[in-house]
Amino acid sequence: MSGLTYDTGALIAAERDNRLMWALHLAALGRGVKVTVPAGALGEAWRGGPQAGLSMLLKGCVVEALTEPQAREVGVLIGRSGVADTVDAAVAEGALRRRDAVVTSNRADIERLMASVAPPMPIHEV
Repeated sequence: MSGLTYDTGALIAAERDNRLMWALHLAALGRGVKVTVPAGALGEAWRGGPQAGLSMLLKGCVVEALTEPQAREVGVLIGRSGVADTVDAAVAEGALRRRDAVVTSNRADIERLMASVAPPMPIHEV
């Protein structure tokens, strides 16, 4: 495992002050683990306003834009897995490319997406 990738559910869990999410995040940062948030996941979780919890979490993360080559790989994952959620597919694509574990509230879809091309990376459910 290289780092962690957070999906929308992980971001929402942080905003809702989920203890497990915060424990995972703080432990990762304490160990110097790189944490990545795909921009699409941030778009799904961000609702404006102060969102103090989410804003605090993002200070320790790298927000990754979706490039054209990555978008093509996301499409491949969607085609192979049958999972139609583009943001979940971007989470899986990035995690596979970086060899990251995924923190998610949607374990089944993330597993299906990753298993369609490679053995899944570790998944932590929040």
